[in-house]
Amino acid sequence: MTPFTRLLGLVAPLDRANVDTDAIIPKQFLKSIKRSGFGPNLFDEWRYLDVGEPGQDCSARPLNPDFVLNQPRYQGAQILLARDNFGCGSSREHAPWALQDYGFRAIIAPSFADIFYNNCFKNGLLPIVLPAETVDRLFAETFATPGYRLDIDLAQQTVTLPDGSALAFAVDEFRKYCLLSGFDDIGLTLQKVDKIRAYEARRRAEAPWLFV
Repeated sequence: MTPFTRLLGLVAPLDRANVDTDAIIPKQFLKSIKRSGFGPNLFDEWRYLDVGEPGQDCSARPLNPDFVLNQPRYQGAQILLARDNFGCGSSREHAPWALQDYGFRAIIAPSFADIFYNNCFKNGLLPIVLPAETVDRLFAETFATPGYRLDIDLAQQTVTLPDGSALAFAVDEFRKYCLLSGFDDIGLTLQKVDKIRAYEARRRAEAPWLFV
């Protein structure tokens, strides 16, 4: 997993509350578990004017010009600004996979659905909770300022605005450690690989019949 330390990124505003995981990555794209290749189908039903299917060449599909991610000023955005209850609905881990594969590294919202929030950390995506009035301000500034960027420092737990003012955010210390180190669940387990091998060797010697 790619470590998350500090990000100076362009902001894209998704001005909708209760965005569910089926909107983030529709159900027909869930057959693959490769964790990659989902970016072209992120927000598929909002992003395109036709119905998307797995394996389809998205480069030839008609785009919805009114959808925010299709607007030229937000191309290359790495920070998604969202509203309340982002990531609600089913618990599909494909949702953070799609967001990350598109290029997002952080999401800022007043609240997130619990399972989606947890899945973000497990996949190197930083979800940041800020007060609703603060998020309102960020939306207003993003809409008013082409090229609006935020500086996110995970170690310091701050979001710095273009005017230099900093906003503090809370994050669980263990999750913060994992993101800074680039550890997902498998990576964490592999930190103990010597102890795991030693245990397996001891058990093989103690009960060899279990390994026949």
